Amino acid sequence: MKLYNYFRSSASFRVRIALQLKGLAYEYIPVHIARGEHKQPGYAAISPDLLVPTLEIDGQRLGQSMAIIEYLDETHPEPALLPRDALGRARVRALAQTVACEIHPLNNLRVLKYLVRDMGVSDDAKNSWYRHWVRTGLEAFERELALLPASTHCYGETPTLADCCLVPQIFNGQRFKVSFDGLPRTMAAFDACMALDAFQKAQPSACPDNEP
Repeated sequence: MKLYNYFRSSASFRVRIALQLKGLAYEYIPVHIARGEHKQPGYAAISPDLLVPTLEIDGQRLGQSMAIIEYLDETHPEPALLPRDALGRARVRALAQTVACEIHPLNNLRVLKYLVRDMGVSDDAKNSWYRHWVRTGLEAFERELALLPASTHCYGETPTLADCCLVPQIFNGQRFKVSFDGLPRTMAAFDACMALDAFQKAQPSACPDNEP
């Protein structure tokens, strides 16, 4: 099993968390997207969309972090990252997609670079853009959590797909100095995750390509 990823990519971070939670060994292959390595011919032959992560298993390659994690959950069902019941699975997917589909696309590296390079936006304005959309999205996430029963993690007492998505978003938000005030359940879930060895081992500082 090979994982092509970038230490700072939140999508890659999601998959690293899932792999650690399931105790799956893999070869770590860094692709430095800030330097444009994902656009080079070698990686283009691996990833048609020129994105990370890509998971390679027995010569088969999978892109898109959410699809990868659900594949891992289906092929290695324990510990489960989605609830057994249909409603529970829908709840967890909704939480995960609040991060992966609503927050993350607006703040991906290629979007931030486009704002500065092509639109002429200042670094201060770019950072304000980032903080605004992350904060707005996390407030929605908190409202979703408030409708659910009390739990240690995002949904229930063990990490799910939702936690795999939330933790990397908080990490990136910290880099941009997003305010997390007034998000008690969101941050409690984050703290519960970071108390687990799997999340510690998956974080950017534990990656072989980590840099300041």
